[in-house]
Amino acid sequence: MLWPVPGLAAGFERGIWAEQHGYDDLWLCDAEGMEDPIALAAALGVATRTVRLATGVVPVYNRAVPVLASGVVAAAARAPGRFVLGLGASTPNMIERWYGLDYARPLTRVRETVALLRDILGGAKTAFEGRTVRSHGFRLAAPPAQPVPIVIGAIGGRMLELAGEVADGVLLNDFTPPDRMDYARERLATGAGRAGRSLDAIEIIKRRAFYLVDDDATGLEYFRQHLAFYASAAQYQNVLRELGYGAAVEQAIAGYAARDRAAIQAAISDEMVRRVFSFGDEAHCRALVEQDYAAGVDTIVISPQGGTAAAFARGAEAFAGGVVRGVRTHEGRS
Repeated sequence: MLWPVPGLAAGFERGIWAEQHGYDDLWLCDAEGMEDPIALAAALGVATRTVRLATGVVPVYNRAVPVLASGVVAAAARAPGRFVLGLGASTPNMIERWYGLDYARPLTRVRETVALLRDILGGAKTAFEGRTVRSHGFRLAAPPAQPVPIVIGAIGGRMLELAGEVADGVLLNDFTPPDRMDYARERLATGAGRAGRSLDAIEIIKRRAFYLVDDDATGLEYFRQHLAFYASAAQYQNVLRELGYGAAVEQAIAGYAARDRAAIQAAISDEMVRRVFSFGDEAHCRALVEQDYAAGVDTIVISPQGGTAAAFARGAEAFAGGVVRGVRTHEGRS
């Protein structure tokens, strides 16, 4: 997963490096004021030959669906058969505060966006009137020559079911640890069953944030800050409750209300951090990837952490050439 911010050396050039060093995919995020991921995918499509290019993920709120489809066409044309559109509901913080838009009916918005996108990318003239999106009379001048796979980012049960029902794949994240994979697969299978297909039809993808570090204490404190931030968002609060951390969530909520940073930090135990996030030396982190493959993940998205160019480079280089060869050689991707 690339993070094209200044000073991190984790953008366009790192993407070319990744293809040269054995990575199958490049995942391009849409956050924090970085380069537009669809535009970056188009540029990388010209500069690469084999690597799959995927957005991870584009919010469904901040681009009108016909505009989104037009961007997809540009990226897919420059990476034929290699572009994947990852979509997600995002969070109220991004949609309402950053973009000044209403964060309404996220599940419905994702469903209708996928439905309308499939119509547009298939070459149809639009005649769509949904509860959250609508379009009439729009048609692409040149639809993609090949179908563009759509992946939905999901952590909660209803979004997992929707991904199983309407998407080609699902993008999980750190909040689906290996011990929660059975739950995720069950909800995906429920959605797939509604569409008359099996779970095998859905690519299960997981983004893992890795901090390659020799000092466990450094990793713990780094990710404790991350987890404390996530505990401020309602969607992640719900997932943390499902993971068994209801008391910690309430303590964090109270800390935020009181602007008590110490109370927020105290709510996040070492056990929570170790269960959700991944840190340690190369051998330990590669073993964590093996756990994900063993739990039923098809594709692991490596997201190097640390906030510096050196830390990102160490994280990327730790997985160069792939992992667990011979265990999931035709299914496992990184």
